[in-house]
Amino acid sequence: MDAMHVMEELVAELNNYNYHYYTLDAPLVSDKEYDVLYDKLVALEAESGFVLPDSPTQRVGGELLKGFTPHRHLAPLWSLDKAQNIEQLRSWNARVLRLVNEYNLKNPDNPLPAPCYAVELKFDGLTLNLTYRNGVLKQASTRGNGVVGEGILAQVKTIKSVPLTIPFKDGVIEVQGEGIMNLSVLADYNTRAAEPLKNARNAAAGALRNLNPKTTAERRLNAYFYNVGFGEGVEFADHQEMMDFLRNNKFKVNPYLTYCNDFDDVTEQLAGIEESRSSLDYLIDGAVIKVTDFRIREVLGYTDKFPRWAVAYKFEAEETTTVLESVSWNVGRTGKVTPLARVEAVELAGVTVQNCTLNNVGDIERKNLKFALGSRVFIRRSNDVIPEILGKVTEENDGGEIIFPEDCPACGFPLEMRGAHLFCNNKLNCRPQIISRITHFASRDAMDIETFSEKTAGQLYDELNVHDSADLYELSFEQLVQLNRFGERKAQNLLQALEDSKGRDLASFLFALGIPNTGKATTKMLADHFRDLDAVMQAKADELAELPDIGGIVAESIVNFFADPVVVANVARLRALGVEAKAPEAPRPVSTDSFFSGKTVVLTGSLQKLTRDEAAERLEALGAKVSGSVSKKTDLVIAGEKAGSKLAKAQQLGIQVIEDEDELIRLLGM
Repeated sequence: MDAMHVMEELVAELNNYNYHYYTLDAPLVSDKEYDVLYDKLVALEAESGFVLPDSPTQRVGGELLKGFTPHRHLAPLWSLDKAQNIEQLRSWNARVLRLVNEYNLKNPDNPLPAPCYAVELKFDGLTLNLTYRNGVLKQASTRGNGVVGEGILAQVKTIKSVPLTIPFKDGVIEVQGEGIMNLSVLADYNTRAAEPLKNARNAAAGALRNLNPKTTAERRLNAYFYNVGFGEGVEFADHQEMMDFLRNNKFKVNPYLTYCNDFDDVTEQLAGIEESRSSLDYLIDGAVIKVTDFRIREVLGYTDKFPRWAVAYKFEAEETTTVLESVSWNVGRTGKVTPLARVEAVELAGVTVQNCTLNNVGDIERKNLKFALGSRVFIRRSNDVIPEILGKVTEENDGGEIIFPEDCPACGFPLEMRGAHLFCNNKLNCRPQIISRITHFASRDAMDIETFSEKTAGQLYDELNVHDSADLYELSFEQLVQLNRFGERKAQNLLQALEDSKGRDLASFLFALGIPNTGKATTKMLADHFRDLDAVMQAKADELAELPDIGGIVAESIVNFFADPVVVANVARLRALGVEAKAPEAPRPVSTDSFFSGKTVVLTGSLQKLTRDEAAERLEALGAKVSGSVSKKTDLVIAGEKAGSKLAKAQQLGIQVIEDEDELIRLLGM
């Protein structure tokens, strides 16, 4: 077999693996197997001096470009009209219905159908326009002014979810999509970058409009596609047909794409998208609603700027800029000292923001914020999470200096730097550490001591010298009624709540202790595995590391925590005072021969005849592993009403779906 034929086979095989990995999120081979084939192709290309047009070796980025060449789009790239609220959205739909009705009155013999709608995510990235001739990617450009954009072919070729060749070879097409940088990729990039990137949108836009394609390749961009703007030799009846064409030609289509016959369903979908927005691994700033029927689109036509058959529904902004005014330092229950930024008040995502997180000392230095007091900074907010400062708007060190403390701001104890974090090691006499530990111990998911609060913890520390959790169980009625705002009833309620908490199970007790790097899932797993407090306290690191979801760092945290004599003494006092830390009940037998045995199952949407928790409990009893996200490892998705992106992704990946709740109940044996 000649070298050219081998190269053609290797290119086809590698591109197929890339398509499954980057577009379908369903790898067919390991990285090691892929690398062997890739290296073989590189060697053949070097030996022959020839590179096939769709070779994956083109994606690493080539030589530095001298400038961008203009590209005139074959069809205009329109902007979208915007709706800022549901009322404006309904006005847009009323206009669509009016124009359709007017047309039907004039054309009774050939009326338009009732409008149906597609709801898509509105990505916050950079618009891409790709030109394919006879199945080969010939040009890629930015949107520009909608008529002429900048040619960025070399940069776009580095995006591995962009097909270099497609099966459609009957003419010329232009396909539109959005170039993005996934948030997880941005976070990973910033851990290694000499100059961290401030946000995902700017990172993607800067990479694609960079004259060095190698820089683009380093940022590992992604792309989703949603439109065929120009098609020679291809026509579509509706949006569904066009999206099927894109999928069939190996373009990456976002799994969140919903079709609605009723406009009220559109508004429900928008509420669901906004609610799940913070869980996405990429930025969106809204959703796009499109009339699906292409004949209706043709009749509705365009204004000077916008298509009348589509509208963008804008969400509240999650990023903005404001002025960094000051930085204070707070001490947590583990002794970690974290900076809290005070910023000039600004409206963001529907709330007034004045405080922002800065994470740690390393974060301040990495984001070029050391000299940023009084300067304008980027901030981002997702849902109810405290906003984060992303970086300084300008690169100059033109602001006041953020001074890192050398001593604990609460107790004056010398601070220790561990990694990027500052720590106060004064566990026995640092007030905020102790109050936070006691408050955590009493919290609902821990010992669930009713009527207890951080304010109560502070009062007990200040007035009754309560310094650890065991001290709580030695409190007396006489002591409590002497406190300010502590009447007889409140004192009795607290003592009863403390008595009730003594029967909490082992998992809750372990969580209450506040073992570093562990959460509820880890402490439950420890309780289920060891079923005894002493066994957990005596476990070795290598034994712990063998358990699911516990790595070396968590294992060492657990061992080191129980090696602390202060912790051991406190636990001993708690047990002597009647805290049981009860072992969990024996696990119920799990079926090994049911329909669900050994399957990874995802529940999405709302069920009518049983709750999601009931369904999950029953599934686990039948041998299923219930997961919260759809991936290539998912075996089955159970979709109730208003199922959204998880159902769409399951359908894209070809995963079995149960949408009939009666069928689910039958399979559950209920």
